[in-house]
Amino acid sequence: MRIDVITLFPDIVQVPMGQSIMGRAQQMGQLQLQVHDLRTFGLGRHHRVDDTPCGGGPGMVLRPEPLFAALESLPPAARIILTAPSGRRFDQALAAELAAEPHLIFISGHYEGVDQRVIDHWVTDELSLGDYVLTNGAIAATVMMDAIVRLLPGVLGDEMSAVDESFGPTGLLEGPQYTKPAEFRGLRVPEVLLSGHHGRVQTWRQQQSLDRTTERRPDLLPPTPTD
Repeated sequence: MRIDVITLFPDIVQVPMGQSIMGRAQQMGQLQLQVHDLRTFGLGRHHRVDDTPCGGGPGMVLRPEPLFAALESLPPAARIILTAPSGRRFDQALAAELAAEPHLIFISGHYEGVDQRVIDHWVTDELSLGDYVLTNGAIAATVMMDAIVRLLPGVLGDEMSAVDESFGPTGLLEGPQYTKPAEFRGLRVPEVLLSGHHGRVQTWRQQQSLDRTTERRPDLLPPTPTD
């Protein structure tokens, strides 16, 4: 997969995406990441990329000219994503959908937003992490890329890691996990997990997943049938 990111703050993307599993994905050749500094395409001697909103109002808006130039310099991509608080909420299902694409372009929103003409002409998806506002869209883009790239074949090592987790095929939250020692400061691992009985372990985990989802995220539960 190739991902291009257009941002005013390349380090916000490059540093975390070069670490751990994301860095390994690039070393494996599963991810080709290209980060482009929008200011390179800025206007005039000072490489200006923003201006005041038409009609007045606070803050600054990213101008269309630098973004058009940046996008025209890249190979075509089926999905061009703008990170914006007003966008569709990003989730695991969408991460899986985007992981199937060979090429994605992220535009990192900033300031009061992006000139609407850029969105109308280029953007296929406006995406948000949730109902809050970040100081920089590059942070949101990096989080989304992490969720997408970890789903690429071979990136996690164990293919079941992306299945047996929260928001997986069941749509439920993952239950509690334990490791050795079996007892620590009087706190014991549940006996069922030490039983060696795979059927009982699986049943326990399914129930714990359901209980945790019911308590913390009842909105994820399937609707109850009505008469």
